[in-house]
Amino acid sequence: MNLSIIEQNNQRVLTTAQLAESYGTDNERITKNFNRNKNRYKNGKHFILLEGDELRSFIATSQIDLSPNLNRLYLWTEKGAWLHAKSLNTNEAWNAYEMLVDEYYNVKEQPQSLEIALQAALEHEREIKTIKSDVKYLKGSMRVDSLQQQEIQQAAKYSVVQALGGGDSAAYQEMSKRVFSAFWREFKQYFKVPRYGDIPKAKFEEAIRFVELWRPNTSLQIEIDHCNSQMSLT
Repeated sequence: MNLSIIEQNNQRVLTTAQLAESYGTDNERITKNFNRNKNRYKNGKHFILLEGDELRSFIATSQIDLSPNLNRLYLWTEKGAWLHAKSLNTNEAWNAYEMLVDEYYNVKEQPQSLEIALQAALEHEREIKTIKSDVKYLKGSMRVDSLQQQEIQQAAKYSVVQALGGGDSAAYQEMSKRVFSAFWREFKQYFKVPRYGDIPKAKFEEAIRFVELWRPNTSLQIEIDHCNSQMSLT
């Protein structure tokens, strides 16, 4: 793909004529697609619009032939070229877009200056930190899923039944509701949640550990022991 190189605002761009030629269409089709989907295009992101003194200066220094009577000029960025390929939606346009990305937009004639390279590195680092922060927030705010809820519930049932002396014990028959209520009350107080399904995913392992280590408080344990001992005496 042999295109005259145009750079504006530290990036490579294409005129409407260059874009039309690359996509195997004409200027009119490109312009119509743009006007029909104008709300999707943003100046500075998908195109750079030159007018007035900025346009006159560009024409005076440009290596391509442009009419001095132009009153405005659209220069299309890589993202703008993608939107046009999407509007045309032909194999020729998509193939041309891939070639533009590989052979025009992402090709640098000269190495970037140290200052520009450092700026790019800093911006990249800021983006990574933002992404990590977002991921950390999501992990902290996501709740346990249904399978994890089921695992917590099953572990809680086992722990409470064991504390009562088993499913056949007198304490289980007479006190199971109270002991289960005591367990879930302590569980929700510890994790500061209204229901166990609101536990954050990040605290799932801690929740399981809490369930496994839970024991009735002293007064409740005495009642359980007394209830079970009464059965053994009968």
